[in-house]
Amino acid sequence: MDKNTGRSKVEGMSKRLFLLDGMALVYRAHFAFANRPILTSAGVNTSALFGFTNTLLEIQEKHRPSHIAAAFDTPEPTSRHQEYPDYKAQRETMPEALQAALPAVERLCEAFRIPIIKCPGHEADDIAGTLARQAEAEEFETYMVTPDKDFAQLVSPSTFLLKPGRKGGAAELWKLPKVLADWGVERADQVRDVLGLWGDASDNIPGVPGIGQKTAGKLILQYGSVENLLEHLGELKGKMRETLEEHREAALLAKRLATINRKAPISIRLCDLACRPPDEDALRRLCIEFEFNSIGRRLFGPTFKAGRGWKTTKGEKSQPPSALLQTASNVNHEYVCVQTESARRELAAQLADQKIFCFDTETTGLDAKEAKILGLAFAFEARRAFYVPIIPYDESGRAVADGEANESALEVFRAALENPAIDKVGHNLKYDLGVLLWSGLRVQGKILDTMLIHCLIEPELRHGMDFLAERYLGYSPISITSLIGQKGTEQRLMTTVSLDRLTEYAAEDADITWQLYQTLRPKLKEAEQESVYFNIEEPLIRILAEMEYEGIRLDSKALRQFSTQLGKQAQQLERSIYEMAGTAFNLNSPKQLGQVLFGRLQLDKNPKKTKTGQYSTNEQVLASLAPKHEIVRKILDYRAATKLKSTYADALPEAIFPASGRVHTTFHQAATATGRLNSQRPNLQNIPIRTESGQEIRRAFVPRNENYLLMSADYSQIELRIIAALSGDEGMQAAFRNENDVHTATASKVFNVPLEKVTPEMRRKAKMANFGIAYGISAFGLSQRLRIPREESAQIIQQFFENFPGVKNYIDQTLAFARKHGYVQTVSGRRRYLRDIHSANATIRNAAERNAVNSPIQGTAADLIKIAMGKIGKTIEKRKLKTRLLLQVHDELIFDLWRKEEEEAKSIIIDAMENALPLNVPLQVNIGIGRHWLEAH
Repeated sequence: MDKNTGRSKVEGMSKRLFLLDGMALVYRAHFAFANRPILTSAGVNTSALFGFTNTLLEIQEKHRPSHIAAAFDTPEPTSRHQEYPDYKAQRETMPEALQAALPAVERLCEAFRIPIIKCPGHEADDIAGTLARQAEAEEFETYMVTPDKDFAQLVSPSTFLLKPGRKGGAAELWKLPKVLADWGVERADQVRDVLGLWGDASDNIPGVPGIGQKTAGKLILQYGSVENLLEHLGELKGKMRETLEEHREAALLAKRLATINRKAPISIRLCDLACRPPDEDALRRLCIEFEFNSIGRRLFGPTFKAGRGWKTTKGEKSQPPSALLQTASNVNHEYVCVQTESARRELAAQLADQKIFCFDTETTGLDAKEAKILGLAFAFEARRAFYVPIIPYDESGRAVADGEANESALEVFRAALENPAIDKVGHNLKYDLGVLLWSGLRVQGKILDTMLIHCLIEPELRHGMDFLAERYLGYSPISITSLIGQKGTEQRLMTTVSLDRLTEYAAEDADITWQLYQTLRPKLKEAEQESVYFNIEEPLIRILAEMEYEGIRLDSKALRQFSTQLGKQAQQLERSIYEMAGTAFNLNSPKQLGQVLFGRLQLDKNPKKTKTGQYSTNEQVLASLAPKHEIVRKILDYRAATKLKSTYADALPEAIFPASGRVHTTFHQAATATGRLNSQRPNLQNIPIRTESGQEIRRAFVPRNENYLLMSADYSQIELRIIAALSGDEGMQAAFRNENDVHTATASKVFNVPLEKVTPEMRRKAKMANFGIAYGISAFGLSQRLRIPREESAQIIQQFFENFPGVKNYIDQTLAFARKHGYVQTVSGRRRYLRDIHSANATIRNAAERNAVNSPIQGTAADLIKIAMGKIGKTIEKRKLKTRLLLQVHDELIFDLWRKEEEEAKSIIIDAMENALPLNVPLQVNIGIGRHWLEAH
């Protein structure tokens, strides 16, 4: 190979062998979805199988292998374990969900007709090394697909390392020039020598203390190998020589352990690895069994439907769920298109006679304020539904281009929709309420939302209507993809759909939602979530729709002026940074920034690196260096200024809706496991407040006109008050009852000083302890946050629990409850299920335990403000006030306050917020009023 061009002498080969490091890829896939695992309708974790399959499909689609194989480890000990019993001893027990997925992964490989290669006593990398060696002799191009850095030692002019992308990114191809450059060596096989000195923490190979990758690379580049280095220790001086002499055997051992065996006893021939057509029936069954709709569509086309999962009783033969799925083509139903005035009035009269009915809007978009109503669908009995087109259609059943909506057709149904005595069923009804609000119609009556009901019944699963139909009804609805006839779900294309097809689609939505309600309603009671739904979530649906409709006014001129100011500030900071660095570079490039800070300026002797080998320059790293180096402080200021400019000062004016002149966010009611509301498009819950520059953004949020002011109502230390209430700790409760500063009170107890002797530093540490310890923070975690020795943080934790024993009891009792019942719950009864609470894998189990402790606290805080919002909205409507609730930002509510209603509104809000739930700790609400949000807050 030419080292200058990096071109392989065998480029253009038609024989392309792909070797999959099976276990490494499966592990990587499983943990990539650790925070939001992929579950089937039966609760089976398919993260590992899903990620592995996507990697495999990407290889087939982008690289077109001619030969392929998957290598897997076996449970038998290897020669490495025999020589060094602690080899990989630090690794956690394999998670149960991952262990359970391995047979399915092997079934998948068999369905793709990919040979699975195992060799007892040898690891997957030994198998890959042996096969790659054979492939080189037979003039193959070989691609080793693995995230494992050890494989770099096998790279050659014809053997490459293909590292799967992270977080959806593209895969990274490592050819020989890159390996040599990144490892700082002359030959790829010297990677094992570097590992001999550096060690490998992932495999528990210690190496030589104090020698990192860069130093190891320099030594091996100079001496060629670990053995030759050890023979020339006399040429070294000082500490380095002493360390290597002391750890001579450790270096040789580490090299042996890191060396991939290229002569594993495998009998398979390369010709046996030639790619073959997959077993499509087996693949289809796997996609159906594990509910892989997206993968199924990639394999079998856009009409593929995975169906629902299925459970079998003991001894019962499993049947493929596809056999259980019904569709509109094989189920008797009556879906009626209501087009004439008389038919509309007849249907409206039928609706008026119902105590409950289901409705759905058919629209041209997913944004309620911009969507055009195409029609309304109604149902009040199974398999019978009605569709009322609102836009005109021609005689052939095609929508009239630019046809005006028939407002009288919508008006016919106003009485039924606005009748408070009739309950309304729907799926994600907040959207439909919003669409109708923009058309001047306010839906009244109890709201029975199948999406939210299911969120409470099975919060860990998906909540889409199609999924629920397959899960509970064994029915596969018409997909919007098949309706529109192309990939994607562009609602605007609904106007191209014939009236007959649209009637079938829309009426089916109403019919299936009605049937889902009949199925889910009893389950809500079984799950003991009726109170949560009807007292918390249901009243909030209409409140949130109204808030989204109201929007909030922005002073766009002030934001643009602030944007200009931030731009100038960023330019000044940029110049200062270049002067301090002695060179110009791309400040927005983490790679270039790392090279300047840690390569050129040497700001840290042992800088952290990312998994790709670059210097880490994230906020945490820079914040730790900021007190020591002015250039780092400037860089943080630059980042803050550019983020404020792009994310807020420039973006928010663009979010103003021309028709109203206001910004309308969308609130998601069930987006988080704890029940907290989520704001998107734009996100108005992350408007900065901690820095002076960030506060300027809030200054731009203003009342609707001169007759109004903005009012902020904010819970004071709500989560700490909830901790005090749940734990029953007398000392913590007394601090709140006596209206003491709780952080000062904690510092007084923990540091054993009178209240008046508490210093600001003591209070800072106590504040971190208050917020962290009750959530399970460790001594290490607290030491990191406070930047104090671990011994001191351990002492703080010990003193905290000695002085607040109720908090420790709360943690112990909550964990015991979670282990017994498999869930925890808020004061209101909202549950969070913890499927990993008994996991043998300590990392996974500890995460479940942290969730067990903090979910009742955070969830109760979410419930509190939701209940308060419902009460406030109801009272404002009852009293017909002009004051309007506009935003919810975690523990804070923002109102457009009609000036003449100040005292009345304050009284309503404080009463609702402070008495939302009966707690044995007083709740405190801070009220602020001003000409803009910053002044009010």
